[in-house]
Amino acid sequence: MSLERIKLWDLPTRLFHWLLVILIIAAVVTAKIGGNAMDWHGRIGLSILGLIAFRLVWGFIGSHHSRFVNFIPTPASVRGYLRGHWQGIGHNPLGALSVLALLVLISAQVLTGLFSNDDIAFNGPLFGLISKELSDQLTGVHKLSINVLIALIVLHLGAIAFYTFLKKDDLVKPMITGWKDVGPNEERGAKSKKDGGVIALVVALLIALGVMYVGSGTWLPHAPRPVQSPTPAASSW
Repeated sequence: MSLERIKLWDLPTRLFHWLLVILIIAAVVTAKIGGNAMDWHGRIGLSILGLIAFRLVWGFIGSHHSRFVNFIPTPASVRGYLRGHWQGIGHNPLGALSVLALLVLISAQVLTGLFSNDDIAFNGPLFGLISKELSDQLTGVHKLSINVLIALIVLHLGAIAFYTFLKKDDLVKPMITGWKDVGPNEERGAKSKKDGGVIALVVALLIALGVMYVGSGTWLPHAPRPVQSPTPAASSW
């Protein structure tokens, strides 16, 4: 059977994917180290926030296969996939569910981190907007949800290994090169769509930067430092 080479994943989607991988690893490592590394943990969290914001926007105005409308599964598509009737490229219905779950969990992890504290020296950038009690609760969620996120990532990696080695469908290479060889009957016409583009990319980047600015808390008014009474001059007699 002759194969046709098509452009599957655009460059912004691939950069998002691999930067997210690197930043999540760095976030876990800095959290485990603690201490002064928590400052870097906070910066990494803001970077992840920007990436997630970019991907959410790109999911509406990006290229064909990156758009949510083109891979969000329906009950019918999941049933068809489980029965072996699904044909297509990009995310299959179960893979799409995994991607959406990862986006939701990572978003929750980052958002709770913005309001967290460690009772020692680190406060999230938006800690001042809520009470200490609520911050403690969100900190608890932040610490517990990372275990769920890691479990889902392990499941995601297992599915990639299953498709690569057992079903002989390499999912990693297209996410590196952007190209995939497909059969002649798979998604004809998808490659001709002109979604995304420079304007869409600029819009997504500007929104991501705006979200990072809000998350950074630099716009919050800083409480004035208490004025210290001058130390009385020492008597000369």
